[in-house]
Amino acid sequence: MLKDKIAAFIEKIRAVDGVIACALVSRDGIIAGKYFDRELNEPWFGALTATILASAESAGNLIGMKSLGPVTIWAADSSILVMGAGDHFLIATLLKGTAKQEEAYSRIGAVASEIGRVM
Repeated sequence: MLKDKIAAFIEKIRAVDGVIACALVSRDGIIAGKYFDRELNEPWFGALTATILASAESAGNLIGMKSLGPVTIWAADSSILVMGAGDHFLIATLLKGTAKQEEAYSRIGAVASEIGRVM
């Protein structure tokens, strides 16, 4: 039943225009569900995206930020978006460079909120 929930969340994320690849990752870096369009070292990807988000949240806390949004890593033709999804998970996505960022953030954010409520 949990696998089915995770698979459904991955499909919702994949349905967002511009998403090339995505993963649902535990806050300690374990990939719970994924869709990748390429070969990669999955354990490292999970650990690194969890570290990126945790570091950004820690830096934000140090300077008194109340609510941290997604962390984005920009490249010439794509971007990586890492967003918290409740206390236990995060969403990591690879977006096309042509993706409408605001719309993608909003739709992925809605999935992240749902994950935070049910997982």
